[in-house]
Formats: sequence, structure tokens, C-alpha cells
Amino acid sequence: MDKLKRLKFYINSICIYNVKNDKVITAMRDMLNAADSEAILEQYSRFFSTLSVHDSLKHYISALVLTDNNVFTKAAAAGETAKLPCSVLDGVKSDLEKLEALSALTAEDILCAAEDDCKAILKTMPSWETGFAAAPLTESWVNQSDKLTEFHRKNGYGDYVKYSAFTWRDGDLSPITALNSIRLTDLKNYERQRAQVIDNTESFIKGLPANNILLYGDRGTGKSSTVHAILNEYKACGLRMIEISKGDISELAVIRERISDSPMKFIIFIDDLSFDSHDDSFGELKAALEGSLSGRQSNTLIYATSNRRHLIKENFSDRENDVHRSDTMQEELSLSDRFGLSIYFINPDKADFLDIMNKIAADRGIEAAGEKLEREAELWARRRGGRSPRCARQFIDYVESCEKRGIDW
Repeated sequence: MDKLKRLKFYINSICIYNVKNDKVITAMRDMLNAADSEAILEQYSRFFSTLSVHDSLKHYISALVLTDNNVFTKAAAAGETAKLPCSVLDGVKSDLEKLEALSALTAEDILCAAEDDCKAILKTMPSWETGFAAAPLTESWVNQSDKLTEFHRKNGYGDYVKYSAFTWRDGDLSPITALNSIRLTDLKNYERQRAQVIDNTESFIKGLPANNILLYGDRGTGKSSTVHAILNEYKACGLRMIEISKGDISELAVIRERISDSPMKFIIFIDDLSFDSHDDSFGELKAALEGSLSGRQSNTLIYATSNRRHLIKENFSDRENDVHRSDTMQEELSLSDRFGLSIYFINPDKADFLDIMNKIAADRGIEAAGEKLEREAELWARRRGGRSPRCARQFIDYVESCEKRGIDW
């Protein structure tokens, strides 16, 4: 059997990895089918064009292997490959051997198999790069199942390898491709508050009891930044995040069902949470936190931020018209109480504000005179309505920009 026919059969006989419908693999199969006909010119061109927007062939196919969602990668992410039937593990090795052979296909292989009339034209066409495979597939792929298991245990499977954060859009998870890169070390002060979030998150990742968290308090104090930094700190430990809007709260049961069989750990993040009176999603969130049959799931927690401890906005007419004011207050508090942890962030006083500002300046390598820096920072805060960590960072952004442009601030 010649090489190209064998490779064509390899594509058709892959059993575990779901790559047959991939656009590059499909274009390769069409090219192999046309290798001994005049159609080779068109199919070669299509394959090259499809591959050209990616890395080399070996890197592309190895990335397909590492990011595939199949019974093996999912079990590996959960640390449960030992529970898989031997037939599945044999299928993985067989597929890896075939996929490595496909990744070694060269333009010269196609040229050698083409009809004489087509060879002259094929020689004028560009050759694709074979390149190198992504780690851990840098050596014989069939012998890397243990390293692959370790890779998936650390990095997840499918889209969870490529992305660590998602939004809920049109009834499905949509990856967030550009993440806030903030780290816990970038956040200054508020150590007690962040320690509670860190401790809870580490318990969650280890499979120990953990609580839903409400981070509430003054604007600009780092509530959302803390959650973003937590993801960046622990995404290598299997943590993933799904950000939803208040309008998606009604979909919480669907979201949880969607990820219920995943071995990954998910924080469902709701930013800037508050409700108007008679808001239907209020009761749905209450049930999701605790109280419904699907309210608790071992692989999900809810982290929410709010500027309010009482999450329902209230006006005087609501209070005047409510003859059961005590019951209403209990209803409002019951939602906040269903978050196992409620963590309060308050605006800093002057000394803490200047301390935060100076720490950020030190991180940026800003060596301006301390007295001037503190005086201007205080004026900056007054003009913007108050002191906060966000205000301090914005001031240092301004100072850094001015210094790099060589202008006075």
C-alpha cells in the first residue's frame, strides 16, 4: 500500500479523537483522494490555504490532539484514566500513531504521487511547513499517553485547554479570548478580604467544602479585580470561570446542567449585582444559591460583586406601601445570607490610599519625589469624588504615561 493511500485510510479509521471534521484534516483528506488526478491542483491549493493561517502541520495536528474533547481527555482531566476500558486506551494509542503519521505529510509526498501532467504545476506551488509538534508530543506520540494524561490533569480538555474564561451567550458557552491579566500581587492592601477569597477558592479546587461568595462595598475597591486575579492564579489548577449578566440568572440551571459532568471547577461570576423590587431573577438566584434541587453542585460556586449589602434597591414608596415591612426586610437579607461568605470592601482613608498608590508606583518603577506624588495623588482623588484603589491606579497610569512621554504632570 502506498503512503498516501495509507494516510487516507488513517483519517477514516481514527476512533477516539474527534478530528475527522476539522477543516484542515478534511482538506487533507480531499487532497489525498485527488492525489492521482487533475483535481490535485485545486485540492492542494485549498489545503495549503486552509493550513497557511495556522502554524506548521505538526504543530496544528498536535494542538488538535491536546485540545480535543473525547472520553480519554475528559477522564485524564479528572484523573480517572485507570477506569477506562483497555480498548479505549488501545484506541488512543492507535489514533496517536496515525495522527503523528498524518502530521508528517509533506508537499514532496504529493508531488511524487501526482500525474506527470500535474507535476510541473505543483512544482510552482508553495510547500507547507512540517514544523514541530507542541509539547508533550515532541517525541513518538504513541508513547506519550502518560504525559498526555498529566497534561490534561493540569490543563483540562477541549475548549478548557485553550480558554479559562467564558460568557454565556445564545444558550452556550462562548470563550473569552482576551483576559484581564491582573494578578493577586498587583492588588494592594485589603489582605484580609482577599485571604478569605483565596482560602475558599483553594478549598473548592481541592474538592473540600466551600462557599458561594458575595464581595460587596464601595466602588473601585478591587472586588471584581480580586475575582479576576483569583482566576489567573488558579487556572493552572483546573479552575475555570463563567461570567454571566443579571439577565442570565434565569439560565443558571441550564448552565449548571451544561457543565455538570465536567471534572473542571467552575466559578460562575456575576458582576455588579443588584435587583429592583419585584425582579423575577431575585428568586431564581436565591434558589440557585440554596433551596432548589439543583442548587448545589460540587463543581460550581457563585462569586458575585455588588456595591450594596442589601441587593434589592428600595425607594420610599416601597416602604410606605408595604404593610409587612419586616417580612420584606427578611426576604432581602435572605439572599445575601445565602452567600456563605459576605466580604466587605470599604474605601481607604487618606493614609491607606497613599500607601496603595505608593506600592503601585513602586511596582511600575516610578521614582518621582514622594512628597509631590502624594500631594498630586490626593488632589487627583478629590477631583474624582473620593479615594479608592482604582483611583490610585488611574493616577499612577497618568503619571507613568507622562514620564514616558517626557512631560510634566
